Amino acid sequence: MEKYRTHTCGDITLEDVGKKVKIAGFVQTIRDLGGLVFLDIRDMYGITQVVTSAESNIVDFASHIPIESSVSVEGVVRKRSEDTINEKIKTGLVEIYIDEIKILGKRTADLPFEVNTDQEVREDLRLKYRYLDLRNDKLKANIILRSKVIQFLREEMIKQGFLEIQTPILTSSSPEGARDYLVPSRLHEGKFYALPQAPQQFKQLLMVSGFDKYFQIAPCFRDEDARADRAPGEFYQLDVEMSYATQEDVFSVIEPVIYNTFKKFSGKKVVEYPFPRIPYKEAMLKYGSDKPDLRNPLVIVDVTDVFESENVTLNAFKGKLVRTIAAHDVADKPRSFFEGMTDYAIKECKAKGLAWLRIQEDRSFQGPIAKFIPDDEREELIKRTNSKPGDCLFFIAEVPRIVDTLSGEIRDELGKRLGLIDENVFSFCWIVDFPMYELDEHGKIAFNHNPFSMPQGGLEALNTKDPLDILAYQYDIVCNGIELSSGAVRNHDIDIMIKAFELAGYSEEHVKEKFGALYTAFQFGAPPHAGVAPGIDRMIMLLAGADNIREVIAFPLNSKAQDLMMGAPGYVSRDQLRDVHIRVEKSNK
Repeated sequence: MEKYRTHTCGDITLEDVGKKVKIAGFVQTIRDLGGLVFLDIRDMYGITQVVTSAESNIVDFASHIPIESSVSVEGVVRKRSEDTINEKIKTGLVEIYIDEIKILGKRTADLPFEVNTDQEVREDLRLKYRYLDLRNDKLKANIILRSKVIQFLREEMIKQGFLEIQTPILTSSSPEGARDYLVPSRLHEGKFYALPQAPQQFKQLLMVSGFDKYFQIAPCFRDEDARADRAPGEFYQLDVEMSYATQEDVFSVIEPVIYNTFKKFSGKKVVEYPFPRIPYKEAMLKYGSDKPDLRNPLVIVDVTDVFESENVTLNAFKGKLVRTIAAHDVADKPRSFFEGMTDYAIKECKAKGLAWLRIQEDRSFQGPIAKFIPDDEREELIKRTNSKPGDCLFFIAEVPRIVDTLSGEIRDELGKRLGLIDENVFSFCWIVDFPMYELDEHGKIAFNHNPFSMPQGGLEALNTKDPLDILAYQYDIVCNGIELSSGAVRNHDIDIMIKAFELAGYSEEHVKEKFGALYTAFQFGAPPHAGVAPGIDRMIMLLAGADNIREVIAFPLNSKAQDLMMGAPGYVSRDQLRDVHIRVEKSNK
């Protein structure tokens, strides 16, 4: 260690004045003041200023070291003069007078962009030279935060008696969920492994094996498109499973882990647990989303029946579901505010329009549709939305499903434009009681969420209820409008499993073929079990205040699922393809 350094660049203090020390790091800046040369040396712990003067024979050498070269510096620590103190860095009261400086790794190529500055740099350049991008203090801090959060999550789970177990990376392809990443087999011609979309089946099989409490910092692989809060290719989750556990048992384990993590690694207020439990149906009605941002106080209210009244002559709303959002104390906003919201609804949300009404001091309405609403219906709208003079009502009229999405988008945008969202709060909730099934694009019954979930009411519900009325023991944890995790009480009964898949159009033979391990294992006395899997990347994105998930991943793929630094995906040789029995045919596109 002392060959290169005795201290890091964040260690040197006034207590070291007069001592001979060594530091090592990158040359961040050089300031040649004519016979007096200052260099800022940076490592991952901080920055230390080093200096040499005309009396030294290394002035010329030091002043010509290429920026961002790796160097080692030996010298004596001295106190800075009053006019050179830098209170912005930990070592700002001291400097090192250079006795010897060595170049350990010389920069010989031109820098593609300025390193460790606030200069805007194209993302493709940043990702191609990610090793340089990671020298940036802000990005480096995100990766350090990531490391500490993962370590803390491990400690929290171990504290609660969970055992960390690694599950396979090479597994079988799953017919459910996103697209798999496939890996051809060399030994078994024509067969493929798949990278796991999640350790779902393995962790359930661990419960069947008798491991009572499992967790893993699990890598997951899904061939899906990127979003600001979703990395393409791979992501990590805190994967958890428990035997002899109910939904509430899972909540009682995970809530303190999430709360303690956000409390420890953020200065923001964290809403205390137990977190609110909101049924899916209620969330869609009140917030227009199953990922509601509870920092936004605006609530959506269904007023369809008001506009179905024969007294209301607004034909544009007839035969549609009508939702309204009451924004308080905004009637004095200029007309441009309301027109701007209408433009947003039409251009960004693809809505047909956005009606609005201001409530005047005499409780009358003012706005484009005011003349269509009689007094009784006006008073009912005011009462139903808990409104008063000075408030404004926004209306969305659409067919089922679309009305929920539009209402949610309008609610979110109103909250932002009115400054209602407290950026210094982490607000969590559970979304519970998801539908077990939904209609797919062909009008057929399909799984709504996780096919391995236990239906509420068990086999009786599957046998006697309309599938679209069956709820599942499925739950998501949401923070500030971002889904952190999905989870469920698992279906551990073979008869319920067969029937659940049958309703979704899968035969018992299909279940046996695609989920053979679970199908067989459940015939050997599986315990009831439940689990959850909070997304680590998204948690760290929130904690770091990053706008894009790629800012908290050391080596992410770009939005097109490419690694520009390593050149992946890339072509391979014919010999490599021949080994795995693959021939590539050129597309006609």
